[in-house]
Amino acid sequence: MFTIWGYVIYLTASILLTVWVGYTLYRNGRIFLVDTFHGNEALADSVNHLLLVGFYLLNIGYVSIALQFGDRPVDLQQVFEVLSLKIGLVLVILGIVHCTNIYVFSRMRKTALHEKKLNRA
Repeated sequence: MFTIWGYVIYLTASILLTVWVGYTLYRNGRIFLVDTFHGNEALADSVNHLLLVGFYLLNIGYVSIALQFGDRPVDLQQVFEVLSLKIGLVLVILGIVHCTNIYVFSRMRKTALHEKKLNRA
């Protein structure tokens, strides 16, 4: 019974965290993408939406696959230990994906600003 409750808590917490982080990045990343794409709001919104879908697919896919890995808890202490490990890994992956996206789009923005500067000259 501890295993089933662990699964329920893990899936609920992981999916809620993924949705919350994804929505936060989606909402707050728009202005950054608009600037990166030279004010082209339609392109920025489209890329932002595609990033959100990819983010959900990657993270919820990982959460689903990781469900089968790890010890099967036999008491309440082990439920918390297994949950902390699994949810911690989800959070690390969310952070890595976020940092990677920021790096890639920062590079794109830097290139866009450089091109903008060259076009003015």
